[in-house]
Amino acid sequence: MSRERTLAGRLLSDHLVEGELEPGTEIGLHVEQTLTQDATGTLVMQELEALGLERARTEVSVQYVDHNLLQADEKNAEDHEYLRSACRRFGLWFSKAGNGVSHPTHMQRFGVPGKVLIGSDSHTCAAGSLGMLAIGVGGLEVALAIAGEPLRVRMPEIWGVRLTGSLPEWVSAKDVVLEMLRRHGVSGGRGRIIEYHGPGLAGLTAMDRHVIANMGAELGATATVFPSDDAVREFLRAEDREADFRALAAEDGATYDHAEEIDLSTVEPLVAKPSSPGNVVPVREVEGTPVSQVVIGSSANPGFRDFAIAAAVVRGQQTADGVSFDVNPTSRQILVDLTRAGYTTDLVAAGARVHQAGCLGCIGMGQAPAPGANSLRTFPRNFPGRSGTPDDSVWLCSPETAAVSALTGVLTDPRDHASREGLSWPSISLPARSTVDARSFVPPSRGDGELVKGPNIAGLPDLDPLPDRLEAPVLLKVGDDVSTDEISPAGARALPFRSNIPELAKFTFTRIDPEYPERAADGPAHVVVGGENYGQGSSREHAAITTRHLGMRAVLAKSFARIHWQNLANFGVPALEFTSADDYDRVAEGDVLVVEDLRSQLEHGSSITVRNTTRDEEYEVTHHFSPRQVAAVLAGGQIPLIASKLE
Repeated sequence: MSRERTLAGRLLSDHLVEGELEPGTEIGLHVEQTLTQDATGTLVMQELEALGLERARTEVSVQYVDHNLLQADEKNAEDHEYLRSACRRFGLWFSKAGNGVSHPTHMQRFGVPGKVLIGSDSHTCAAGSLGMLAIGVGGLEVALAIAGEPLRVRMPEIWGVRLTGSLPEWVSAKDVVLEMLRRHGVSGGRGRIIEYHGPGLAGLTAMDRHVIANMGAELGATATVFPSDDAVREFLRAEDREADFRALAAEDGATYDHAEEIDLSTVEPLVAKPSSPGNVVPVREVEGTPVSQVVIGSSANPGFRDFAIAAAVVRGQQTADGVSFDVNPTSRQILVDLTRAGYTTDLVAAGARVHQAGCLGCIGMGQAPAPGANSLRTFPRNFPGRSGTPDDSVWLCSPETAAVSALTGVLTDPRDHASREGLSWPSISLPARSTVDARSFVPPSRGDGELVKGPNIAGLPDLDPLPDRLEAPVLLKVGDDVSTDEISPAGARALPFRSNIPELAKFTFTRIDPEYPERAADGPAHVVVGGENYGQGSSREHAAITTRHLGMRAVLAKSFARIHWQNLANFGVPALEFTSADDYDRVAEGDVLVVEDLRSQLEHGSSITVRNTTRDEEYEVTHHFSPRQVAAVLAGGQIPLIASKLE
């Protein structure tokens, strides 16, 4: 197979420093750029301190403040000052609050075709829109890359998606990725890099491609890759960075491990129903559903065009009574450009509430809807409770569908609305030159200065080695597709404690079992049992650390999402998969599980025997850790392992 002739294969080959490009085997990749944000970056900076780093060894590392912007008390301000001081100490770029969401902002200011970018945010894959190999990972992987280590991942298969035709009016890039989710669900891309190619690319701008690449994370993909072509050159030219352009595409004769085709002319307006990005149906199928909130913004629809099309739709009109119409600009630069073009005025006059540039409601920081009320959003995720409302009803759609529905007060196919109202398809022209002002980005300093730690900045917990004999009750059993939002919630109540593990641990699993933290803290070591795709969603390693802090020593599941699986290994937790789905059904909450010679079984094979003493049964489970990961699990995690090597 000519895997290395694909663009993804070329990028992998160009950065390969360990292993071979054989799917399923562990490889090491040289990393040029890293991205961190404030919800995950505080732990990364603590890990850099624990590693004893003197100076960042990457070409570019940027710390963004974009998630936790609400300053209801002193905690967020403390974290922001800590991050600023850590950037001075370790030599990172600092993007201050209000500059914008990390992914589109990084694309504007720092993204370079052909480079490898990793970030402690699952939507880092959005930078694949520029012809980068961009991978979302846990924070510890980012810390190690900043310290000069390669990124070690399991080599993915490469999934070629050929695009033909062109999108119809009132249909946009969000509908394309929703079509992928309609076909394949939230785990369809697991263990794969998605590479888009074909003549249909000609009608997609670089920021359109960002929309599609961003939600590759919702498909479970390792990365999404687009070629670097004239659309990318045009984008970089507008950002005054044309010198960074480099043409990149698959070579003639490239073949893919998996192949698919989408005729863009057949794509229609789609919507993801509550409460999964994979629960996708045509808008016409649910047309007329009442809507009480419409929110436009987020890294999933971050471009000038995404806001401008919404402004053109609502221009001269007023949103429906009872609809809260919220606009979250995705970067300061885009907000300036929208304002200069008059689109901000159109939005405000139509009833929009314009918020600061940032993630905000996407991670439950404000904009929580009323319980049970339908919230229509151009966001990437609608996991249960992620909005900040436990009994939420969040739908995901394109800016066109969102804007039209804000006017009608019900879910509306924009094509039908245009036909009824005699509306023409708005013509949107992108600025030939963006309003570039890099002065709000603080460049790396000399690498000196003290870390500024307020009272809410706690250290990393101590991690003891894995015991040789594990005897533990099943404290919690959960179903399929449990997300890291459900394991370690974000939102306005929990997220201010992102740098204080003992306090954050009090929120662990509370969306599923409000008593879990108390039961875990008061009991012995325990295990958790999960279904398919356990740990999907956000890359936040808090979901591994807080459970470990509360005494969880293993997870048994049908299958694991990639990043959380890696995070569990990094913090000394065996991630074990049932070899038979029937065994999952036979285990109950409260059962006591015993594993004898656990360390030896991990070291000398992939199969492990688990005894259920409550039911007098045995189960065969397996692990997929590399020898490197096994060593980390045995040591209690990567940090104690590295510390022991340094000693």
